[in-house]
Amino acid sequence: MKTLMNKLKLAALSLMLVLCVGPRLLAENPPDEGMWLPLLLERLNYVDMQKMGLHLTADELYSINHNSLKDAIVGLSGNGASGGFFCTAEVVSDQGLLFTNHHCGYGAIQNHSTPEHDYLTNGFWAKSFSEELQNENMCASFLVRIENVTDSIIPFLGDSLKESDRGSKVKDISGRIKKRAEEGGKYEASVKAFYAGNEYYLFVFKTYKDVRLVGAPPSSVGKFGGDTDNWMWPRHTGDFSIFRIYSDAEGNPAAYSEKNIPYKPTYHLPVSLKGIKKNDFAMIWGYPGRTSRYITSYGMEYNMNVFYPAIIKLFGKQLEVMKERMDVDKAVKIAYAANYASIANTWKNFIGQAKMLKRNKVDLKKKAIEAQFIAWYKQDPSREKKYGNVLDNLQTNYAAMAKLASPFFYANIGGMGLDVVQMSGQFSGLKSALEKKNKVAIKEAQDGARAAVKEHFKEYDQAIEKKTTAELLKMYYNDVPKDQLPSIFALIEKEYNNDINAFTDALYATSVFASADAAGKFIDKPNLKIYKKDLGWKLQESMSEALGKYSAQFTAATGNVGVSNRLFIAGLREMNPNLVKYPDANSTMRMTYGQVLDYYPADAVHYDYVTTLKGVMQKEDPDNDEFIVEKKLKDLFEAKDYGQYGENGEMVVCFLTTNDITGGNSGSPVINGDGQLIGLAFDGNWEAMSGDIMFEPDMQRTINVDIRYVLFIIDKYAGATNLINELTLVK
Repeated sequence: MKTLMNKLKLAALSLMLVLCVGPRLLAENPPDEGMWLPLLLERLNYVDMQKMGLHLTADELYSINHNSLKDAIVGLSGNGASGGFFCTAEVVSDQGLLFTNHHCGYGAIQNHSTPEHDYLTNGFWAKSFSEELQNENMCASFLVRIENVTDSIIPFLGDSLKESDRGSKVKDISGRIKKRAEEGGKYEASVKAFYAGNEYYLFVFKTYKDVRLVGAPPSSVGKFGGDTDNWMWPRHTGDFSIFRIYSDAEGNPAAYSEKNIPYKPTYHLPVSLKGIKKNDFAMIWGYPGRTSRYITSYGMEYNMNVFYPAIIKLFGKQLEVMKERMDVDKAVKIAYAANYASIANTWKNFIGQAKMLKRNKVDLKKKAIEAQFIAWYKQDPSREKKYGNVLDNLQTNYAAMAKLASPFFYANIGGMGLDVVQMSGQFSGLKSALEKKNKVAIKEAQDGARAAVKEHFKEYDQAIEKKTTAELLKMYYNDVPKDQLPSIFALIEKEYNNDINAFTDALYATSVFASADAAGKFIDKPNLKIYKKDLGWKLQESMSEALGKYSAQFTAATGNVGVSNRLFIAGLREMNPNLVKYPDANSTMRMTYGQVLDYYPADAVHYDYVTTLKGVMQKEDPDNDEFIVEKKLKDLFEAKDYGQYGENGEMVVCFLTTNDITGGNSGSPVINGDGQLIGLAFDGNWEAMSGDIMFEPDMQRTINVDIRYVLFIIDKYAGATNLINELTLVK
């Protein structure tokens, strides 16, 4: 499991390099478009929000002087706010109860699951504080304040600075700003670049590290529809899970301890039972991860022709190998469930983006923006001198990235992401200590290696890892030009007659890094000679050499794109000084506002804005684990036993809004004009998969689970009335 997650992280790193580097000019800002900084909403958005149905004051939404709505929003992370957030959650009780998505809590639920206690399949409900489960590496961060620090950084970045020197200068200044804001460890802080480095903002957080699992529906509810329905409407998924923040006795962040108490928040969201109707105001607060709304046609072309196809192919093969084993072994299915879901989500996302970028003709819209930009700078010689080469430079450097992409991506994902390569890399410190014959260093390296082995093989299936290694090496060999292949392929050709299966068999049969038992024995009696002949070590060295060879060139090209991108965005803003433009998402808190609304995805096709439990029953397929419906849910449906959560004899499951979100917004609260929780955002729609690059106002929708369905599952299905009693319900 650990290995596959690391592969995903490597791919995400590559994705960030690619997708966060291009510009876009917003010709207009429809009210529903935009991921807005809360710091600026009173000046930029508040009047429009009032017209659409907001009844709160701007100060009730965002304030650093007293409690406000933003104090109920948390970013979920593995190790704290500085690394960004994987999802959003919201505080819904005065005892630190959190709602988020089922897929956001999926990894935690999976980690607690075993074949004997399969919480993924059966769900989990704590009926008391003592039954709530600790989660390692889960943190909840509250935003304390945002501060514009552009004037503390930009004046010290002269135009003559080399890009590497500019980056060092920004890092140095940001470090000092961050250190002051953290107040000796009281807070976490980060300085984020906006508009590709034309502005900078400081974000200060208070991070809690004791977050416990409280409740989760069975996957037949929380993941209903599986990969088939992912990104699709109509949707019938009860995508929620429940956690709780714990603090020390004084309410401060603290490491896990049995002495910790449920956190007493400064503000929590009331929960509405009033339901929703078409055109209702809806806003979403959270931490969207990455968008590329400012990308050019050259960046789009690179993604469409180079990046997306490579990742779709690599991830697709990994999924194929995993599923084959998961379908026949329950323990393996549990162990790899979270990784499979994460990779599958990204894989299908890229497929959808590639398809919808073409269908929505986004390239033509980008080229129109670029033509407008060229016409503008040509009107003035000084502007032409400053901006005249920007687009040419972008085109040139994207082309350079394209030439390097194949060997770089395969070395990154199909090489360094391989199971044995990652494990052997953990033994580099031990090798260095052995070479120096330093007994103290050897002992420390042995201890570190033991911890790495324990973590790496904790949830592990060698059959999956072995076949994944063989299949990705075959793809590497076939897809990368022969003169760009790592040296390991020469060894495979010479000693294994170019038979990658034979090499992989030998690798997993002999390498000390291929099993927990072999690695443990090697740690107890380490020997430098092993490194010289071990196939796992040879594979690691070869892939590391290949990545190093191509990453420097690839990084240089992306850096050049970044320089031109920053200048392009500066020019776009100069060209339209009176146009309000929001920055791309970058895992900082944003607010988006819109309305509950249906849509027309194609000619003669209309999609309503709600789905109901009736649709769950219509989709039921007992032979497909994506569409299983539990008997108890069917009984409640047949009896129409919806309690206070039904409406006119129906149980609403999901609804649509026109809000502008992306990955990271998963679990975000959907809030009505009175500041009450009406749903949890969990997905976008297929027809607008191009939305991360260009918002599609007629088509773009956010898919949300109705909060009444969440409460119905908690109360009527699970009988967890202890949780219902914590909430502030508004009828």
